[in-house]
Amino acid sequence: METGIAAHPMQNNTVETLIGAIVVVVAAVFLYFAYTSTNSAVVDSYELDARFQRVDGLSVGTDVRLSGIKIGTVAALTLDPKTYQATVHLSIRNDVKLPDDSSIMVTSTGLLGNSYLSVSPGGSDTMLAAGGAIRNTQGSVDLMSLIGRFASGATGGSAPPANAPPQTTPAPAAHP
Repeated sequence: METGIAAHPMQNNTVETLIGAIVVVVAAVFLYFAYTSTNSAVVDSYELDARFQRVDGLSVGTDVRLSGIKIGTVAALTLDPKTYQATVHLSIRNDVKLPDDSSIMVTSTGLLGNSYLSVSPGGSDTMLAAGGAIRNTQGSVDLMSLIGRFASGATGGSAPPANAPPQTTPAPAAHP
């Protein structure tokens, strides 16, 4: 009798096949969950543009949010060679109409969080049409330069330097 042959070769193949099938089912469930939780479904949308001085942290696919709810994504980023401004092309859901005096700003989810675009709707009765532009924009803030200025003591205000003598105002003269 040979010692290298398993006693029940068919039983081992059945167990391996069942384990393989379970792995495939788990992978399919994971893919379905990932697809539905990332809003990857095709949504009808229209395009708007916005021009910014700085768009640090933005990329294609970045969220566009209104009151914290995702209403679209960044479709493309281009640089205007004449003004050197960044033009952000937005893809906004068709069911969301924005007033033409709306504003948009680059913000982040926290100190080290991801950047996104936050839309503040205006009060106008006229809505932006497809291909329109949001005029009121605020670009990203360079956090590292702000921290550097704070650390070096630069305030940017009109406060006197720390080693300057205190300013005193003369007391009004007494009139007899």
